Amino acid sequence: MADSSSRSASRLAAARLLVAVLWAGTLWVLGYIAAPAVFAAVPSLVAGDVVAVLLHRLGWVSIASAAIMLALVRFSPDLDAGRRRSLNLLVLAMLACALVMWIGLQPAMAQMREVAGPGGVRASPYWTQFAVMHGVSQLFHVVESILAAILVLKSR
Repeated sequence: MADSSSRSASRLAAARLLVAVLWAGTLWVLGYIAAPAVFAAVPSLVAGDVVAVLLHRLGWVSIASAAIMLALVRFSPDLDAGRRRSLNLLVLAMLACALVMWIGLQPAMAQMREVAGPGGVRASPYWTQFAVMHGVSQLFHVVESILAAILVLKSR
């Protein structure tokens, strides 16, 4: 019986690590490799549209990853109360970052790109507001990326 419980705890720990790595890897690849590569390879107007789609999908990945991680933490018998609490707080902080970007900043930035017209947001009166929102979004992404590194380390 104890052997079965030990195997179950080991599987849950492995699943936690796998989900944490998947979530973190998605954040890192999109934010620091894919998005810059898209902007380097295609015109800015097209790149913005492509990256917006990728960021929307990242929002879904973040929500799903957070839900799975919260369930895994909840049902992991190998975690003491302090470690469970720290993992939950990390996951909830990452989810908060993701939701601020996904629900708040990205739709507002998309709206500005749309109303800017064919000349693009850089040539519009919305450029300063867009640039500020983009900077805030990048800051949230960096914070979420750092939290993701901590989550990976603490999920082991």
